Amino acid sequence: MNNFSSGFHFPAQKRISEEERESTEEDKLQEEEGKGSEFNNCDWDFSLSTVVSSTACRGAASNTLGVIEFDPSNTVLATGGIARKIRGYSLKSLLPNYDNQICGSSSSMVDLIDHVDACDYTICTPAKLSSLRWRPGSDGRVLASGDYDGVVTEYDLETKLPIFERDEHGGRKVWSVDYSHSNPVLGASASDDGTLQLWDPRHEGGNCVASVQPSDERNPVCCVEFDPFGGELLAVGCADRKAYGYDVRKMVSPVLVFDGHRKTVTYVRFLDGRTVVTAGTDGCLKLWDTKDSRAIRTYKGHANCRSFVGLSVWRNGGLIGCGSENNRVFVYDKRWGEPIWVHGFGEVGAGGSNRGGCGEDLGAFVSSVCWRQVGEEQCTLVAGGSDGVLQVFLGRKKSNLVG
Repeated sequence: MNNFSSGFHFPAQKRISEEERESTEEDKLQEEEGKGSEFNNCDWDFSLSTVVSSTACRGAASNTLGVIEFDPSNTVLATGGIARKIRGYSLKSLLPNYDNQICGSSSSMVDLIDHVDACDYTICTPAKLSSLRWRPGSDGRVLASGDYDGVVTEYDLETKLPIFERDEHGGRKVWSVDYSHSNPVLGASASDDGTLQLWDPRHEGGNCVASVQPSDERNPVCCVEFDPFGGELLAVGCADRKAYGYDVRKMVSPVLVFDGHRKTVTYVRFLDGRTVVTAGTDGCLKLWDTKDSRAIRTYKGHANCRSFVGLSVWRNGGLIGCGSENNRVFVYDKRWGEPIWVHGFGEVGAGGSNRGGCGEDLGAFVSSVCWRQVGEEQCTLVAGGSDGVLQVFLGRKKSNLVG
């Protein structure tokens, strides 16, 4: 098992055969479909708005940002990672000149802010954090974390104190936590111990509602997400190179198996009521039909062979964001297999950097991303790096740009 002290790396897995490495027919189809299409089909223009960094300890390995989450109102942002801190930011502090900015304009000014000035509050945690999630129905007051000690903790953001703890994974890392949107008292945690557990936070210690082991060989469970549209499906990604769909009403065996990645599945996100997106350390994202487990599309371009680099979907616009081990942030349109926009973290406003691809020294990389789930003609994407830097991007449809 890799230690996250040098970055967010995925759990160990078995060596795969050469046959498993060969491209599937679906991959080949997408490669042909996407040839020559990079950036040509983009309906959006993006611009860098804000860079939030720390002058005191820039670039320290302990600053790696592993998770970024907007609250239900999409006005507050929380981050967590190796630094054992939850930091909260208001959208106003991250976008101080939002009303005066024109997305996609080369003349737009970039705000450079220190974390100390931008951060509204900080909560020190006892362990490194891998995941954050706001509890539904709490009006943005309760935020849950999963940590490297295998503990799920809920924090009251008014008092900045823990109000609930659950330690049922035998001290093994909790990679991901989530809450049901149709039944807000139901929580889920995915762990390095090879189990997915459902629990009720109303009870002290969180009474276990169900526990499943997706992989027969007890491979780590890396991600979990309930259907945000209120359905009964629960999606799970594992180090056995597969993602699974469970019916939360009968957690006996998966009702769906998404089999197509060649390495660990690190993230799974519902894009709409019928599709989910998965990310793998095979360097690709995949779009799946939740009715029949069919692979619809493969997205390639970013570098990812050994780390958690983030995955987020903007449902209103059908856009997918992810980080990369070459220190870039990537945006895909769900309709095309190649990226529509790429930005390098190495230089403010620069087009990209070639550092740290697979097979090279990892160096700095983009380790987390999150879309703000509002709007239709404009969008906001926040990305975090292994050096602790936050970058905020604004996007606007080209037809709505001011000339």
